[in-house]
Amino acid sequence: MKTSESVVKIQTALIKAQSEMTGAVKDSANPFFKSNYADLTSVIKAIKEAWANNKIGYAQFPISTEQGVGVQTRLMHESGEWIEHEFVLPLPKYDPQSAGSAITYARRYALQSIAGIPSVDDDAEMAMNRHVADTHITVTEFHAMKKLLDETKADIPAFCKAFQCDIPENIMKSRYDNAMATLKRKKEQQANGKHDEAAESSGERGQVSEDRSAEVLDQLRKNIQQEGVK
Repeated sequence: MKTSESVVKIQTALIKAQSEMTGAVKDSANPFFKSNYADLTSVIKAIKEAWANNKIGYAQFPISTEQGVGVQTRLMHESGEWIEHEFVLPLPKYDPQSAGSAITYARRYALQSIAGIPSVDDDAEMAMNRHVADTHITVTEFHAMKKLLDETKADIPAFCKAFQCDIPENIMKSRYDNAMATLKRKKEQQANGKHDEAAESSGERGQVSEDRSAEVLDQLRKNIQQEGVK
């Protein structure tokens, strides 16, 4: 985190604004995890009036590093004081769609964190504060699993039946490690199978050469014997 030389006034303004802010309402649905979350618009609505009343503003800039993509968020006060922080997310796949989704995600979480506002939790599943083993996998974990599913050309219906999920995205964390281990073993077996096929094919070619050589030698012996008889 970086700040201006002094942050006395911006701290005072932020503390006052936080006493006026409400939570960000979970009004968007995540089809992967079958849960609700507070989207960027909801977060902005929660802070907008309170920040304006206390002369606080913000700016967010997309950034890219060796670790991934994200945003740089600067909280600004009319006094000229500021607080700034970067939030970067790793990308399992570098393409425009993945980068755009990661930046939007980073904007939402960075702004919500710097403002210090909670999500209004009306999701019964989240309210139960269930154990990690009973939650769904993260987007990053899904991308890693999907890569193996694609590489092994896995039978998706059979995979889902084995690991008790309607679609791979909805596999539970308690089954994720076992699923990944299974896919990795399958990938290794496929690689070894191709190696064995190549070796077998090479051996067959070698056997044909040996058989051909034997035939040639046998014919030479017959020729020699015939010449001797003459």
